[in-house]
Amino acid sequence: MTRHAAFHPLKVSTIEPLTDDAVALTFEVPDDLREAYTWRPGQHLTINCDDGVRRSYSIATSPTSGVMKVGVKRIPGGAFSGAVLERLRPGDSLDVMTPAGRFSPDGGPDHPRTYAAIAAGSGITPVLSIVTSLLESEPEAQVTLVYANRNSGSVMFLDEVHDLKDRFLTRFRVVHVLSREEQEVEMFSGRLDVDRMQRIIDASLPVAGVDEWFLCGPLEMVTSLRDELVGAGARSVHTELFHADTRPRPRSTHDASDASAAGSARVTVRLDGRSSTFTLARGGVPVLEAALAVRSDAPFACRGGVCGTCRAKVVSGSVEMDTNWALEDDEVARGYVLTCQSHPTSDDVVIDYDA
Repeated sequence: MTRHAAFHPLKVSTIEPLTDDAVALTFEVPDDLREAYTWRPGQHLTINCDDGVRRSYSIATSPTSGVMKVGVKRIPGGAFSGAVLERLRPGDSLDVMTPAGRFSPDGGPDHPRTYAAIAAGSGITPVLSIVTSLLESEPEAQVTLVYANRNSGSVMFLDEVHDLKDRFLTRFRVVHVLSREEQEVEMFSGRLDVDRMQRIIDASLPVAGVDEWFLCGPLEMVTSLRDELVGAGARSVHTELFHADTRPRPRSTHDASDASAAGSARVTVRLDGRSSTFTLARGGVPVLEAALAVRSDAPFACRGGVCGTCRAKVVSGSVEMDTNWALEDDEVARGYVLTCQSHPTSDDVVIDYDA
């Protein structure tokens, strides 16, 4: 049976300053929870905050390190990030979900492979974990990191990136692109957009020579660069977003016992071996919101189609997703959906979280 995400209180063991507006939190994982908090490179943790909102932060460390660390950057007006930077102290506990997410390498190589990662700002956190793991686990892997920031003072995990470069001098290359600070090479000074990335590719990073790409950053950058790479023939492009701008999704207030609503569907969700059935208007709230009314344990984090925590498989019937930033094309082809974005398009739908 699929192991679903669950929350546990974890103590913050250390808080390290990264920049003027960002810190790294290291969590202390008790021995009895170590298996539950085993993570894959690129996965994230979701924190259940005091204001009732769940916020996700990528793990920046390699699984082999045994150190579970995330980066938190202050967001203007952000209640949680402000509290972390101003009031959180070592020894405090936070309610943390077990690792989730699918922003990870495809798998073991059948030949020496070349990888490229593009990260902007705090997008370095999952990318750092991925890059470290690839270099450690594949002795012949070649990795290039293109890392975009405003200026040298805003670079998160700079020491860790340079330490990694020192460890793997011949196999790891780092390109810093700064939008608000002049560098010796003009190509690396300015906003990392499609034109600038194309210049970098033309100069030293041919698309045909890269086996897998990893992109993490704001929506506009990730989508534009992904489209450019796919159009240029990139073989495998993985993406992760800070967040996606989506309209608010209010919690369903419908009566799950009302089976006579016009334009509605009968939806059954399977979770932890138990099935629950409810009626959902086709033009109403997404499946996840209705499922939470009858199954409060239904897994979710961002509700924006980004994190993939609410992933489930449609085993009969059909649904339509509003948006999808978390599932790969092959997962969608196999029937997997994000329930936070899914609306029924058939009279009866069966969705399996355990699949």
